[in-house]
This record gives sequence, C-alpha cells and structure tokens, in this order.
Amino acid sequence: MSNPFREDLVSRSRAEACSVVIFGATGDLTHRKLVPALYNLAVDGELPHGVKIIGFARREKSDDVFRSGLEELNQKVSRTGHDPALWNEYKENVYYHQSEFHDIDGYKRLAERLDAIDESRGGAGNRLFYIASAPEFFDVILENLKAVGLNNSAEGCWARVIVEKPFGTDLATAQHLNSVVNNTFEEKDTYRIDHYLGKETAQNIMVLRFANSIFEPLWNRKYIEQIQITCAENLGMEGGRGGYYDKAGALRDMVQNHLLQLLSLVAMEPPTDLSADGVRDEKVKVIRSLRQLNTPELIKQNVVRAQYTAGHIDANKVPGYREEDRVDPESMTEAYVALRMHVDTWRWSGVPFYLRVGKRLPKKATEISIHFKSPPSVLFNAIPGAASGGNVLVIRIQPDEGISLRVMSKLPGTTLRMEPVKMDFHYATSFGKGSPEAYERLLLDAMAGDATLFARRDEVEEAWRYVDHIERAWHDSDHTPEMAEFVAGSWGPKEADDLLEQDGNSWRRL
Repeated sequence: MSNPFREDLVSRSRAEACSVVIFGATGDLTHRKLVPALYNLAVDGELPHGVKIIGFARREKSDDVFRSGLEELNQKVSRTGHDPALWNEYKENVYYHQSEFHDIDGYKRLAERLDAIDESRGGAGNRLFYIASAPEFFDVILENLKAVGLNNSAEGCWARVIVEKPFGTDLATAQHLNSVVNNTFEEKDTYRIDHYLGKETAQNIMVLRFANSIFEPLWNRKYIEQIQITCAENLGMEGGRGGYYDKAGALRDMVQNHLLQLLSLVAMEPPTDLSADGVRDEKVKVIRSLRQLNTPELIKQNVVRAQYTAGHIDANKVPGYREEDRVDPESMTEAYVALRMHVDTWRWSGVPFYLRVGKRLPKKATEISIHFKSPPSVLFNAIPGAASGGNVLVIRIQPDEGISLRVMSKLPGTTLRMEPVKMDFHYATSFGKGSPEAYERLLLDAMAGDATLFARRDEVEEAWRYVDHIERAWHDSDHTPEMAEFVAGSWGPKEADDLLEQDGNSWRRL
C-alpha cells in the first residue's frame, strides 16, 4: 500500500538565492520582523548565500542610514541575539532604494539596480518582491512592477511576490486585488502571507492529527464534544493603530484570516499528499462547509461583538475603546467578537466550534482546545473530582508554543479521589532551542517555491464570503443586538459566556 505522504513531497525544496525587494521598507514590519528574520536565518546558516535585500520606500535615506536604523532595532528584537561581526557582513547585502510608489521612474531605476546586482553575481537572478506597504498601495505597486517587466523572469530564474494582510477588506476588494495580482504574477508565484501559519505549533497540527494513532481515530463528532479557538491580546490601540483598527474591527482583522486558517487545519480531511495544493484543497473545503450566519436571527443566536471600557491591565489603568487614540468616540466597531460556528460535514456534524478574539484581555495568548466527550459516569460518579470534565487537548500557538493533554488521575493516598492532571510538551524545552520566528519559515518557503503555508486565491475569497454575510447582517439590519461591553482586563462580555452556556459549555480558562 502506497504512503500518501510520499518522500518526494516531504523532502523540502531548497531555498534559492535571490534579491528580496521590500516595499514599505521604513515601516515597523520591515524593521521588527522581516529584516531580523532574514538575519536570524543567516545566523542559523539557513539563508542562501548571495541573498540581497533592497528596501523600497518614499523617504530620503542613504544605504548607511537605512542599515543603521535596521541594526538598532535588530539589537533589541533578534531571536538569536545580535553579533556585531556577523551584522557587519550581513549589512553589506542590504540596500535602500528611494521612490514614491506611484513613480514609474523609480521602478525603472529599481530594474536597473537589480540587473546590476545580478550582473555582479554572474548573470540573471531570482527576484522576490515583498509588498509590506499600506494596503492602499498594493495595486499601484503591482501594476508598476508589471509596467517595467519586473514580474517576468529570465530563463531558469523566477520572480515571485509576497502580499501582506489585509488582503482586501471584503469579498469585492479581495476579488479585485486577486485580479490585479494574477494579472501581474501567476498564481504559483503569488504568496498571500498569514504569519500564524508559520508558527511551529500551527504547522504541527497536521502531524499531531494524522501521524498519531491515538488521535486520528478520535478526531470526529463521535468523540469530540466541542472545539474552542481563542486569540487574546492585552494591548489596545497603541502605536496609532486605532485609525486602521476602527475601520476593520476584530472580525475582519483576525477572524477572516488567522482564526479561519487555524479552524481549517483542525477540521480538514487528510490531504492526498503534502503538496501545497493537496493541503490547500482540503482547507478550502472546510471554509466552504461553514454554516452561513447570514440573517439577523442567526447573528443573535451565534455571534457576540463587544467593546472594552476603561479598566486595568497588569495593574495599569487603560482607556476604553472609544477613548483610544484615533478611534471615533461614537464608534460601533467591535474590539471583541465571539462566534459559535458549525462545519457541516459528516465528520463534524453537531460539533460546535467556538471562536473568540479581543483586545485588552488579561494576557496575550492564542490556543486551540479540543474537548473530548466525557466517558459514562457509572463507575466514578460519586467519587470526589469525578465531575471535572473530560479530556482536553490544548494546542498553544503563542506565546509558549506547545501541546498539553488533560487526563484524569487518582490522587496519591489511601482513598480513591480523582483530579485532572496535565501532560505538557513545550517546544523550547523538548528540543533544546526556541522555535524559529514565523516570518523566518515563510520567507524561506517563498525562496524555495513552497506555497503550502500561504493562502490560495479561493481560500481568501471563501473566507471573505463567510465574513461578509456576518458584516451585512450586522450593519444592514435594525434587528441585530446592541454592542456588548466588558471591562478592560477581563475575559470579555457576559454575553459571550451566555453563548456557550446555552449548550452547557464554558470557555476554557487560559
């Protein structure tokens, strides 16, 4: 019998040297994530020899000034620490290119600069374009790349593009952006990034499910009672983020991409192989199988949206959402959302999926918890501790990546008493080193031509189609419930607790 996880698909393609052009190079993402990720890859010996980094932005800067700013922040945020000698070698491959995003001459000069870099390496080379600018510039950057021919590659080479989130603000804008992208780059060369999929534990979900016989037979409605996905943030609108967030909200900012991606990995069927399309085919089937929440009545029954009021985080007083910088004082944008969802497939019929995401919660944490059904209570019904619930498998995405399993155990002693205990696995302690940053893995995959951890066009559009139904039911109806409230530093509104209590469930304590 042949193994569906064939060796030729498991052995990873090698990352190839290329010129990485980052649009929006003076932004926070470049300084805090992208350049440190490439530096960490160099430290670990993973970065292909000959990679060049060109930052493209509007501000006037020299190469040296750009490098100096990158080094200053790398010293603070690099996962591997900061080695001045290695940085001095690394920075010689970092350049700055000044141009307005709308200026076609800037792209012509970029093409000449890339040609000169390739020539210095002995001929034509590969190009990886990373669009990390504000979303309103995505179209013009792509169109100008095409106008000067930078979307084309020489024979034996490649040209690819990574597009940051948000990939559209609704289905119509996502479809438009997809049209622009695919009119510039082929789908196989287009990488829509979601950094949650680069996290080690997210990558491990398929291995946990399909490579372990203790879980694979149980991963269905017969044995699983409910599944919860929580993404909690203790921050609010620091750093001027309120202007963007108040136009997006928790549903569009987090549920449409990050949480639906995690849900699809948990609920997908086993793929025929580990190719990018093999995996993504199964993920998109899950999103298409989501029961639509497209009427005010369904919204009332299954969705809670809320804003936080003034409170305390770690003993520090914080303002309410409507008091935050750049937030409309009369805003009706949700900073918290909880949903009860159903995947209408044979495997998951009747199993509720509970999702919640919010700002100003007590701690920063993202986790998936699988709640298995309790065994019959006829044996241990009268024993203290027996009513503590069934087994729970917790997949921690951040910050402490790992997996834990709650099982029932007898307490030591002469009497029969039961208590839940936790079997815990931490990546850092089990393997003796911290997990690579998500962007490290994703950048390396793009250089290798592996799109498995990137969203495909139909995935993005199906996710937006689902979210758009909820948005329209919220905003186009006078019958949806009012915005709930909760005190900053608490775990959300009472209405979110009530949502689970209707089913006899409760949110897992993080």
